[in-house]
Order: sequence, then structure tokens, then C-alpha cells
Amino acid sequence: TVRLDSDNEFQPDGVLLIPGGSSQLTSYGYIQGAPELVVEIAASSAAIDLGDKKRVYRRNGVQEYLVWQIFDQKLDWFYLEEGVYQSLSPNDEGILCSGVFPGLWLNATQLLQNNLAAVLATL
Repeated sequence: TVRLDSDNEFQPDGVLLIPGGSSQLTSYGYIQGAPELVVEIAASSAAIDLGDKKRVYRRNGVQEYLVWQIFDQKLDWFYLEEGVYQSLSPNDEGILCSGVFPGLWLNATQLLQNNLAAVLATL
């Protein structure tokens, strides 16, 4: 569970934190504050994940936000720049590269084609 502020407490599908970064673990095992990366796997919740949750994550300073839309077979990776989420574009090889976590690369095409060996090879 991620407690972003007094009004917003979410349970994202994945998070990555930087030790000493903008969030911390509480004694109860909750994450307090904004993780550096939040991942949501969205089926029927895509509208919420790309609407209200995205706005809350942006407002609270989550630096990168990744939404995998299962039904639409689409992956959206956003990065925070001057308080606004921008879409992360793939590099020349078609790989999405995190700006916060060097070496965190994702071959979105291969992920969407369920080619996990190629996804792991990219990592």
C-alpha cells in the first residue's frame, strides 16, 4: 500500500524505490510518500489508472508511471517533467528506457507479444 497523502492510498501492482528517495517504509510495511516508479496493470481499470490515479501520482511527484493496458495491448510509460507527465518514447531499437533507473529497459513490443525471453534479454 502506498500512502501518497492524507486523501490517497493506493495499492499499485508494482513500485520501485530509491533508498533515501522521496518515500519510506513505515513500521507497518506501508510506503509513505511517492515512489520513484509506479506500475499498474490495467484490465477494466484502465480509465481509472489513466485518469484519477495518474493525476494523483503526478500531483504527488511520482517520477515515472507505467500502465500496461491488457485489453488494448498497449503500454504507456510516463515521466514527470516540470510537474507534467510526458509520454516516454522508445529509442531507435524500440526500447523504453527509464530515466530514473539506469539499465531499466523494456522491450514493449516483445512484452505485448508475450515473448518473455526477449524481454529478459533486453533487461
